[in-house]
Amino acid sequence: MFVSVKARVYTDATGAYTELPALLTPVGLLEPLLDYCLHRSHDRSLTWMRKVTRSVRMFLEYLQTNPAERDTYRLFQNFAQRLYTGTFDRETGLDPSGLCWAPRSPQDASHIITHLSDFFDWLGERRPAAAQLNPRYAGGAFDRQTDEAAYQYRRSKAFLGHTWAANASPTETGHRVRGRRLPKVEKGEPPAFPDERFEELLVKGFCAAGRHDYRGMLITLLLHGAGFRESEPFHLYVCDVFPDPANPRQAKVLIHHPSHGAAPADWRDERGRPRKDNRGAYLAQRFGLVPRTELMDRRHAGWKGGMHDGAYYKQAYWFLPEYGEWFLQLWQRYLQQVARVERSHPFAFINLNREPVGDMYTLTQFNKAHAAACERIGLTVGKALGTTPHGHRHAYGRRLKNAGIDEALIRRFLHHASLESQAVYTQANTREALAALEAAAQRLRAGHAGTPTASGLALPGFKLDD
Repeated sequence: MFVSVKARVYTDATGAYTELPALLTPVGLLEPLLDYCLHRSHDRSLTWMRKVTRSVRMFLEYLQTNPAERDTYRLFQNFAQRLYTGTFDRETGLDPSGLCWAPRSPQDASHIITHLSDFFDWLGERRPAAAQLNPRYAGGAFDRQTDEAAYQYRRSKAFLGHTWAANASPTETGHRVRGRRLPKVEKGEPPAFPDERFEELLVKGFCAAGRHDYRGMLITLLLHGAGFRESEPFHLYVCDVFPDPANPRQAKVLIHHPSHGAAPADWRDERGRPRKDNRGAYLAQRFGLVPRTELMDRRHAGWKGGMHDGAYYKQAYWFLPEYGEWFLQLWQRYLQQVARVERSHPFAFINLNREPVGDMYTLTQFNKAHAAACERIGLTVGKALGTTPHGHRHAYGRRLKNAGIDEALIRRFLHHASLESQAVYTQANTREALAALEAAAQRLRAGHAGTPTASGLALPGFKLDD
């Protein structure tokens, strides 16, 4: 009944438009959701909008399967419960509603709750004073239904637990449905790519039928040797790489913000004068493109933010330093391939052999190439094993920690905004924790000659040699 689609939205008489996720209903697009995404398009990513769209779609689907429920509070409460329990009868395995929802994790259910809460709050704030419904949304049945749900939510403030009822006390609402929480556990093994296999991955993994994949090797070096997130290299321009003046054998790499980063220095206007603007304007005026963060197709690449080194770029801090030297050597070989290909964009990593040749190389393509490279050297691909692209960032953070680099510098090299953000990348693994215990035991034994050892331990009724 409801389908997520891509919408091109024109908001005035100009030719400018915005591409956004939208929800298609049997009577047209769901306008309240479209307005909400437009309202947040300046500060929220397309990924976030897709998640909100999914949450609203689930809520509307639930509404259609329960048309006889008149108690709106109970409707909201039951929707929350079905996120956690799923919709199947445990004994028969059937779901007469046709929703067929599996139980969701507490984290995922909480995210759905938050998305709907923020959406309904925003929609309620747009309603004219003293009006039960917004006249803007009076035309479509599902628009009215969504607006009515927002109105009822604003009245009760008890929708879906403590996250959504933050401003309502139990005495106001009678009771509330608190979100379920998983037991707290110590973080497991950080999923870092094994450093001792990295050179083998580059040399042998990214080599098929005797041909080296320089493009894949370069992206992987940026992740493993400089700690970039896997989406960030896909915003790199050819002009963003050059020999480091402080060490000409090493590459200096500056990955600029997709929109706010400075346009290339060789950009000229119609009269040949240098133009100074950001990359958003450069892409629009020179190539008729938007930044890859705003593309709603396979060419999309995210940008998480964090701390930038300048206005506005992130510099590669190579560790170990020889990784920067390897990068420059491979880059020069890669540019020889790129020079033979026509491009209609400024991005460095392109399709060299598969169609459309010269088009932007995508994250999906790299993930497949990286997985194939791991398998060629006998590594099993899995996030928990550190053998996905993100495992290289973890390996970079752990390498910095093991080398005794100060936490403030690790934060800078990982381009985090806060010291706390790096904890997941630098935490000790189980092997290191056990080694610390053994070292502590040795110190204890050395300081206390009478401390019992395993060889001298005797328990009544037990023989250790059994």
